[in-house]
Amino acid sequence: MIRKSPDLTMSETMSFFDAVESRRSVRIFDQETPFDHDLIKKALEAAILSPNSSNLQLYQFIRVPESSSLKDQLAELCMRQKAATTARELVVVVTRRDLWKSRAAANYEYIKSATQNQSEKKKKQALSYYGNLIPKLYSKFPGWTLVKKLIAFTVGLKRPMVREVGETEVRISVHKSAALAAMTFMLGVKAVGYDTCPMEGFDSKRVKKLLNLTSGSEICMIIGCGKGLPEGIYGERFRVESELLISEK
Repeated sequence: MIRKSPDLTMSETMSFFDAVESRRSVRIFDQETPFDHDLIKKALEAAILSPNSSNLQLYQFIRVPESSSLKDQLAELCMRQKAATTARELVVVVTRRDLWKSRAAANYEYIKSATQNQSEKKKKQALSYYGNLIPKLYSKFPGWTLVKKLIAFTVGLKRPMVREVGETEVRISVHKSAALAAMTFMLGVKAVGYDTCPMEGFDSKRVKKLLNLTSGSEICMIIGCGKGLPEGIYGERFRVESELLISEK
């Protein structure tokens, strides 16, 4: 299925650079003014258009709005941070490495049925990628990481080769994709006039149990959403000089 961009009018959003400049991690949210949960849904729909490794989309957003019976329990497991207890909605970003087979199969079937103007050679290469290479990269069994690293090392002696093929590197790749989507979501929330706070301080084991998550899933972050209050911004923004972060060769 080809996913279309969410229908947002210009009057509903601010410009990209305005959203980036004004986005802050807000730790106290307004409890009084009405909150439009549909705008959170729109931001999530935009987030899943984010770039991700091999288009596998090995992540999941779980919404826990203020009306949910789980909201207070989840806030408790976020160490009762104000960003959680005052949030009008909590969004749990979950990595789903365990879904790689179904995601790869979905891409494979899409390529088979696609009618784009592409050569048969390109189509076969894409089918081989999802039918052959992805299973080799994402499969898990004892000793396979060592074998993959040995293959990468051997091939790399003769030509450029991807080196990050071990289990830890694959896990990192999945979290990177989830984080990209999470950042798109947070910018989308800011663009429609609300605020967010991404949190890493939570009891992941208990959160997984509370949300009945699979053993193969991991929590990337939990994001508090709402209309931020001025006191929820703890001081002026600080960043080191851009010259320390941006270079050119």
